Amino acid sequence: MTDISFYLFEHSPERQAYSACRLCRKILKQPKKIWWFCDDFAQQKQLDTLLWSFDPSSFIPHGIHDLQGSICISEHLPKAGQWIIFNFSKQALKPQDTFEHIIEIVENEESTKIVGREKFKHYRKLGLTPRTFKL
Repeated sequence: MTDISFYLFEHSPERQAYSACRLCRKILKQPKKIWWFCDDFAQQKQLDTLLWSFDPSSFIPHGIHDLQGSICISEHLPKAGQWIIFNFSKQALKPQDTFEHIIEIVENEESTKIVGREKFKHYRKLGLTPRTFKL
């Protein structure tokens, strides 16, 4: 069964992409494969650029549609392997065999909170119990 985690920024103005970079840096200390699902090409480029500049002291191998890097950024979902999925889209995902874990990051803005609540409800309707981390 796929795990679902919501990271809610209740008081912090931290942006979703920056939070994802910090969280990935922790996850990648283990041998994990990370997929950033992003259906907006401009945002894909922005995420790619941020990963290049996020931590000047270390490099996280990544790329758009790069299955060999530690992080793959794509508007498609993986068809093979076991991936930790960061969902940058506005829609909840339907868990698949290739998903080890789905991560939803909710910024401290009303519009993203509304989207986050809808995603949370969707996962509950699927019979899943998302974990919530308030930051």
